[in-house]
Amino acid sequence: MGYDTLHVMSTPEPQPEPATPTPQRGYTASKDQLLARLRRIEGQVRGIERMVVDDRYCIDVLTQISAAQAALDKVALGLLDEHARTCVLSAEGELQADRTDELMAAVGRLVKRG
Repeated sequence: MGYDTLHVMSTPEPQPEPATPTPQRGYTASKDQLLARLRRIEGQVRGIERMVVDDRYCIDVLTQISAAQAALDKVALGLLDEHARTCVLSAEGELQADRTDELMAAVGRLVKRG
């Protein structure tokens, strides 16, 4: 047998595991908008940090903190609404009861802060 003939036993390539589908969430349809809003809030928080670094007036810093909190509250309320409409209402039986309990616990955490 010469060098001009190469015999290689071929082994089958390992097949990747089937991809698990990305779960649909209540915010899936508006995910890009949600991410854009969160990036704006992130920018607001960075701006507050710069205000502190620059020794800005306390009330001005507090005003910006209040605005950032209001923006986060608006995001949270939107997520709660989408969760209730998609994840809770579409569930059946005991799962719906469990998701309702989760929803109410989340509302309780949001209301209690501060």
